[in-house]
Parts: sequence; structure tokens; C-alpha cells
Amino acid sequence: MAEKTFTTTELKQFDGQNGQPAYVAVAGVVYDVTAKGGWRGGQHHGVHAGTDATAAIEHSPHGAAKLKDLPVVGKLVD
Repeated sequence: MAEKTFTTTELKQFDGQNGQPAYVAVAGVVYDVTAKGGWRGGQHHGVHAGTDATAAIEHSPHGAAKLKDLPVVGKLVD
């Protein structure tokens, strides 16, 4: 199966609101954070789902360590 690609505009649709799944991009990889309790309502410590969260992850206390447990849904292409 071909890997799904997302533009920034497409990624915005996956904001965790109104029944949508919550996705975030980090370093070009798109992760599904929907099932993570800390992402209820599409937000986690001021970071919004549907966005490129690379800078926020780089400055978070846990860094990218938590990403390894998340499902990868595709790549960000722009």
C-alpha cells in the first residue's frame, strides 16, 4: 500500500475536532495522536493537532521519545 502524503492544508483537517482524528507532523512524519489521552480535544500543552509540531517537540521535556509509540499515518510533503 502506498504511503499517504499530506500537504499542510490537508493536515489541518485532522485537528481532533468534530469527530476528526488528531494528527501531528514531526520532522516530516505524520503521527496519529487520537488515542493519546493528553490530546483530548486536539490539543496538548498548547500544541494543536492538524499542525507541524516539530518545533514544539524539539522543545518539550520528553523530546521525540514519545513518538515511537504512535501510529505513523504518512508523510508531510510541504
